[in-house]
Amino acid sequence: MPKEKYDPPDPRRMYTIMSTEEAANGKKSYWAELEISGKVKSLSTSLWTLTHLTALHIGDNSLSRIPPDIAKLQNLVYLDLSSNKIRSLPAELGNMVSLRELLLNNNQLRVLPFELGKLFKLQTLGLKGNPLAQEILNLYQEHDGTRKLLNYLLDNLAGTKRVNSEQPPPRSWIVMAEPDRARTAALFSVMCYNVLCDKYATRQLYGYCPSWALNWEYRKKSIMQEIMNCNADIISLQEVETEQYYNYFLPELKDQGYEGFFSPKSRARTMSECDRKHVDGCAIFYRTEKFSLVQKHTVEFNQLAMANSEGSEAMLNRVMTKDNIGVAALLEVKKALIPYVGKSLHGMEKQLLLVANAHMHWDPAYSDVKVVQTVMFLSEVKNIVEKATRSLKLSSVSGETNAVPLVLCADLNSLPDSGVVEYLSSGGVDSTHKDFKELRYIDSLTNFNCNGKNGTSNGRITHNFKLKSAYENGLMPYTNYTFDFKVRLSHSCLPASVYRSFCTGVKCVLHSLLAVLKDWVIMKAWVTPVNNFLQAGDVNVSPSNVPFLSVQGIIDYIFYSQPTLNVLGVLGPLDPHWLHENNISGCPHPHIPSDHFSLFAQLELLLSYPSSVNGIHLPGRR
Repeated sequence: MPKEKYDPPDPRRMYTIMSTEEAANGKKSYWAELEISGKVKSLSTSLWTLTHLTALHIGDNSLSRIPPDIAKLQNLVYLDLSSNKIRSLPAELGNMVSLRELLLNNNQLRVLPFELGKLFKLQTLGLKGNPLAQEILNLYQEHDGTRKLLNYLLDNLAGTKRVNSEQPPPRSWIVMAEPDRARTAALFSVMCYNVLCDKYATRQLYGYCPSWALNWEYRKKSIMQEIMNCNADIISLQEVETEQYYNYFLPELKDQGYEGFFSPKSRARTMSECDRKHVDGCAIFYRTEKFSLVQKHTVEFNQLAMANSEGSEAMLNRVMTKDNIGVAALLEVKKALIPYVGKSLHGMEKQLLLVANAHMHWDPAYSDVKVVQTVMFLSEVKNIVEKATRSLKLSSVSGETNAVPLVLCADLNSLPDSGVVEYLSSGGVDSTHKDFKELRYIDSLTNFNCNGKNGTSNGRITHNFKLKSAYENGLMPYTNYTFDFKVRLSHSCLPASVYRSFCTGVKCVLHSLLAVLKDWVIMKAWVTPVNNFLQAGDVNVSPSNVPFLSVQGIIDYIFYSQPTLNVLGVLGPLDPHWLHENNISGCPHPHIPSDHFSLFAQLELLLSYPSSVNGIHLPGRR
């Protein structure tokens, strides 16, 4: 992991004593460091309750062992165990992933537990004066020896049985609705998955993952297994390396009955052939038994930004410099997907479906760029629909944005409370939204407004798609699980009204939530934990001790257009208890090949029997 700024404790360890008057006036004391001295031979168990500690000084004593309970001090960044008589270290020490400095000098250590390799944020490791094996000492004494030693320990830990036995449990299938028996419908499934491009899978970014588990030759097998297990009819992938698309994904999936379409990021056009093969991009695969390709499109955001800058410096300097792309495939539904229900299929010879896939800019400091990219992409999707209807001479539906059912898959790199998601789900976003960072984009973005450049926008950028997320209401608590991308309730997908109530009284909110949860089929799993929490009496309430209120990050999405598409079911989240019990700091992991979890949904395409136009059928209004 990149080194973070770390200020070690003041070696003078100055302290002040609260006066009687200050205590009488109710002044609260706060101390984050503790020093224990006096040649002590054992430690009180009450020490492990001081979980607020950030520094613990217990050097120069006579300790021969350190209890495993030390791992309860999860906030420690500094731990000094030097100059004791310690012969061995508990494996649990490796779970103290906040540690930046661990001093073990002048003890009697002959071996180190492999679990120490999990301390990926450690910057200083003191080992001098220990009778360690020469192999360990040689590695430690090399340039950047601490990092090399930790990598060695982690790589060897990952080969032990305790890692190989920690297989994650299967993700559960969550039924959202039953098929509409009163309507003729075609059922199909969609997968959205960021596979983590090989060039981004580095130890600098993912220091908690063994190097062999980051290796593409290892990860690609698990990624393909994940894809095969879902067995989706439509697969949308992000961060697919160009070479791997043509040499691995396309051949493997062709053997399984798929065809695909891929486009790399815009930078590929200026690169040599040798360098171009390592550029990542977006891919769409479709099952040829059920779909055929009518049109394919690539949307380059930097080209759109340059063509529509309208003099905006932000558009030129912030948006145009990012080379993210989106792709879209206009598919024709084959008759094999349309059930025979005793009715004539005349007038239903051809049914269209538009699948769009995009990967927005990653940097949280560029929330404005993400919104602009999303607005541009959806505008281009609208143009694709309108051009397709014109080219097919569908005059009766020309200009109708929702004429062709749309499935939009994306790694938006944006949380549910962002301007990006607001724009997609509500049909618009104000040009004054905080994510625009008070930068002037309005003149540029009116070109992408649903009303057109000369339309009335009232300072709001809008679209006419009726989009809904397949994973709503916090159903998936996180789609990206890395150590550094962990957000608390204030940035979660809970509505702002719920969060405001949370701030004024958690239990009131939970009582309200309980009433709602009982009515939500998809949330019934939460009812018992909430009940137990409410009946536990007065406790110290925080997001960290209400498990389902602490989330990591939802940044991947499957949106579908209404009213012709409905979601019937989705693949649920990975069991959070497995992550917690196995002390998974983040992904990738030997059993999880990407830093993202895949999304998978079954959708229902409602069909009707209007008269056909030129043999092409578009869904009628419901």
